[in-house]
Amino acid sequence: MRLPHLRLDELLEELQARLDAARGTRDRVHSLLEALLSVGRELDLEQALHSIVEAAAVLVDAEYAALGVIGPDGRRLSAFHTVGVSEEQIDRIGPYPEGHGILGELIRHPEPLRLAKISQHPASYGFPAHHPPMNTFLGVPIRVRGQVFGNLYLTEKRGGAQFEEEDVSVTLTLAVAAGVAIDNARLYEESRLRERWLRANADITHNLMSGGDRAEFLALIAERAREITGSALAAVALPMADAGALAVEIAVGTDAEAHRGLVLSMDRSLMGLAFSGAAPVTSADVAHDERISLEPPRFGGLGPAVAVPIGTGEAGARGVVLLARDTGRPVFSATETETLQAFAAQAAVAMELAERRQDAEEVAVLKDRDRIARDLHDLAIQRLFATGMTLQSAGRFIDHEEASERVVRAVDDLDETIKIIRSTIFGLRTREGAGEAGLRDRAVRVVGEAAPVLGFAPSVRMEGLLDTDVRKEIADHVVAVLSEALTNVARHARADRAEVLLAADGREVRLSVTDNGVGIPDDGHRSGLRNMAERAEQLGGRLELGKPEGGGTTLVWRAPTRKP
Repeated sequence: MRLPHLRLDELLEELQARLDAARGTRDRVHSLLEALLSVGRELDLEQALHSIVEAAAVLVDAEYAALGVIGPDGRRLSAFHTVGVSEEQIDRIGPYPEGHGILGELIRHPEPLRLAKISQHPASYGFPAHHPPMNTFLGVPIRVRGQVFGNLYLTEKRGGAQFEEEDVSVTLTLAVAAGVAIDNARLYEESRLRERWLRANADITHNLMSGGDRAEFLALIAERAREITGSALAAVALPMADAGALAVEIAVGTDAEAHRGLVLSMDRSLMGLAFSGAAPVTSADVAHDERISLEPPRFGGLGPAVAVPIGTGEAGARGVVLLARDTGRPVFSATETETLQAFAAQAAVAMELAERRQDAEEVAVLKDRDRIARDLHDLAIQRLFATGMTLQSAGRFIDHEEASERVVRAVDDLDETIKIIRSTIFGLRTREGAGEAGLRDRAVRVVGEAAPVLGFAPSVRMEGLLDTDVRKEIADHVVAVLSEALTNVARHARADRAEVLLAADGREVRLSVTDNGVGIPDDGHRSGLRNMAERAEQLGGRLELGKPEGGGTTLVWRAPTRKP
């Protein structure tokens, strides 16, 4: 009787074990389904990634979980999402991993990897200081449309247990769902991004067609591009006529003042390379890019950057927009660059339409001027001339001496009036300054001509309405002083760096030339300095000399732009 009873206990225990296993499998399948639904609901990419990591940790009962996003180069991680490690621990550990060791092994070989002890794998080389101890490991790749997007890393299965084949199967199933969720989130993000770009294009077009000025239009381009791309800095540069250089018209964001007004070369600046090549140019670290002249310093704290020409094709580029992100931020992806390029192309179309409208308005003004000039010539001058002839004839019959003199003076006044009207007609029919280069272009040309003599290219910054506020006679003095100042630097300063600032504020024009050379001796009296001082005094201005803190010389030449 006892043996059958023992056999019954064994059968009951086996049945209980199978029931527990079935219940565990049911619970795990239920948990997996919940995880799949949870991950699939997310449309925000960052939140979707975080949900994937949390779901993976729960499904395989791991203490730590992470999702590493592989960067555009396919060799390192560009982003890292973790579960199980506190913010305080992360701060103590330091920067997120880039994909070396075991993490890099999964990048190089995107296949499931299960380890009983991480340290025993040949690719393992230890953890950084303050990193929590980790032994067991499970890693699986996440693919999006056939491409490896990133990897799931799971460590330390709770209870000291090992990861099993079933854990691998569950995690792979989650990875497939994660790939779909990531793809959906990216598509949603791209659609929202396109919507924002379309809205920005509409705002810009409306601003231009409603008569907004150029500065306001360029500022709108920079602000919208910076906001949509999450950039720290945005700048817009336009070409200078016949100068072979770009002038930064607008800059907003981090250290905008360091960029605003700069004159950039075509071959030693990111914007110049994009303009001359009529194609986007990217940089992973603009603060240390060997293609770019870093004088004057202006990219501190900035990393990824992209420069995109505004318009291409037969009309050519009309300008360049530059965007730069903070150091450590993701580089500009191909999708972002393409979208930005489309935005810039649309902005160029708006500029073209606005210019055509402005040309039409100018033609209307010129036609009106011609009409006024014709009327003045055909009507006013003829009547004045006839009146003068009549007075001359009448003067012969006047015997009173004083009355006769008055008539003669009246005739002379009419002759003078006719001369004034003829001068006015000439002014109406002639566009002032046509064919002459403006002060901006002339100054850039002088600096360019001085570069071979100096042995380096000075940095140039321009501010204000130089071509509008500064009269030609004053501009001639400014150009002469600039040429003399750079010649002095080349001959006497023994400098390897120089900065030129040319600014106008409506009241005066100010030229500043600073070098890092040996400075001017206390007993030094040069004819060049005297000539520059005399030029300033003739115009009611002044010349000032100073010594910067780092050594060298600062020359400041000022002159009023308004006639006394």
